[in-house]
Amino acid sequence: MNFATSTIACLCAAVLALAAPARAATVPALTPIKVSPHVYYFHGHSGMADAANQGFMSNAGFVVTRDGVLVFDALGTPALGEAMIRAIRKVTPQPVRRVIVSHYHADHFYGLQAFKARGAQIWAHERGRTYLASDMAATRLAQRKVALAPWVNDATRLTGADRWLSFAGANTIAFEMGGMRFRIIDMSGAHSPDDIMLAVDDDQVLFAGDLFFGGRIPFVGEADSRVWLGALDRMLALAPRAAIPGHGELSRAPARDIALTRDYLTFLRRVMGEAVAELTSFDEAYGKIDWSAFEKYPAFAQANRLNAYGTYLLMERESLEQRQIPAAPPP
Repeated sequence: MNFATSTIACLCAAVLALAAPARAATVPALTPIKVSPHVYYFHGHSGMADAANQGFMSNAGFVVTRDGVLVFDALGTPALGEAMIRAIRKVTPQPVRRVIVSHYHADHFYGLQAFKARGAQIWAHERGRTYLASDMAATRLAQRKVALAPWVNDATRLTGADRWLSFAGANTIAFEMGGMRFRIIDMSGAHSPDDIMLAVDDDQVLFAGDLFFGGRIPFVGEADSRVWLGALDRMLALAPRAAIPGHGELSRAPARDIALTRDYLTFLRRVMGEAVAELTSFDEAYGKIDWSAFEKYPAFAQANRLNAYGTYLLMERESLEQRQIPAAPPP
């Protein structure tokens, strides 16, 4: 069992021991925020998923076309998926035709079953299948059934895709829907093994998923921050007028607003890399680091230590890989 899995299991046990009486399964009405002529998004609360926010701590959105609605992500509970559908109907009578999943993390896809029940077609990166079949997926679901009861319960199903997207030989899948042009962009291996983004070309809006966290500390965990930093460069090269992050505020100045995510990842790599190079233990290194540049941001208290530990392990692996590269033969 790795560090992230054991941490989730411990959290699950702790919450079970302190479980409160059953709560009513009420869900707040969601308010779509208009981004452009065709694009809207739902802005989740800051912080981690808990009973107070009912799991609504990530963003999702939708695009209204003349042939139906395209949705990006489905939020973190089936009840929130239902709430999205109700909110979309207040904007347009068009049915939801397709849902694109940014990645298979619980806060972005547990609402899928509400859309699937209404006939929407689900698209996701083919690597998401590995997560759905993993022990981690089952462990996370068990934890959510406790932490987010009754909004996640025994009726909650981990919903796969109708179309698993393969990016062999290319990193972009272009398509049209309802007279609008879209591009699905492969960013896999950065924040998660199955990251994708969605560019709404006609409105110059980018759904960035969890490659970009607006105004809060990202969840890094076991992500590859080196690949992630490269993905941020690729994201900026798209030059969107607006970028919708997986968490946090909409950005109308992406080049400026990704700075927190970039600076945080760069800082983690530097300080954890130095600790590894100096053979300093993680606990000793963590206690000596000045975190003041980041500790004021939402989710720092919940995510930073886990992020730092995951980066420490990553830097150990990178150091080992560098030592294993054979030296070039003498001329």
